[in-house]
Amino acid sequence: MLLKFLSELVGTFILILLGDGVVANVTLNKSGMKGGGTVQITLAWGLAVMVPAFIFGAASGAHFNPALTLALAVEGSVAWAEVPFYIIGQFAGAFLGACCVYLLFKGQFDATEDPNTKRGVFCTSPSIPNKALNMLSEIVATFVLVFAIKGIGQVSGIAGGLSNVFVFGIITSIGMSLGGLTGYAINPARDWGPRIAHALLPIKGKGPSGWDYAVVPMVGPIIGALLAVGLYAVNSVVRNRIHQG
Repeated sequence: MLLKFLSELVGTFILILLGDGVVANVTLNKSGMKGGGTVQITLAWGLAVMVPAFIFGAASGAHFNPALTLALAVEGSVAWAEVPFYIIGQFAGAFLGACCVYLLFKGQFDATEDPNTKRGVFCTSPSIPNKALNMLSEIVATFVLVFAIKGIGQVSGIAGGLSNVFVFGIITSIGMSLGGLTGYAINPARDWGPRIAHALLPIKGKGPSGWDYAVVPMVGPIIGALLAVGLYAVNSVVRNRIHQG
């Protein structure tokens, strides 16, 4: 249990360090890569998931995402007794990763005046605020993520490590296709851990942490993940009956 907790904590820390790090690198003033653009961001987020997945996949399954953990527990792939250890580790790792990004880029944060740009390093926000559509975007994006992960896991002949490369592709594809709508949280810890860090850290000239929107990246991914494992279970039952018939 302790190994899984530490794996999820450190793995999510790395995910946020690299993910929020690329946003800081590309958007904050006086960063050497300012203006790198959305392609750099989406590719780096995909790599930010893939790197710790290679490191900790064997130890914990490399969830790094409470929505995925809850969905797998409902499905029966993860014991409910383990769920609190996974989720606490994920949120703690995300918070610590965001704090580390702030420390590393403190000079750049100080040199950036726009409070929305500063908050954007930490957490997501919609391009057009519309709670219903924003929620739907997070549901659909997370559904695609979890349904694809389940599908990859059932493909015979794929080496264990190679599946992590496919996850990189999934994350990158979701970001490039749907990321402009809400910032594609697709993970409550990825959003809330850094959002809490933004609220608590002494960031110069920061604005509000956007808690009026925060329900969307918390609830939407959970709904999407549950729908994905539910539909995949139905698909598996139908497929088995066809084969038996």
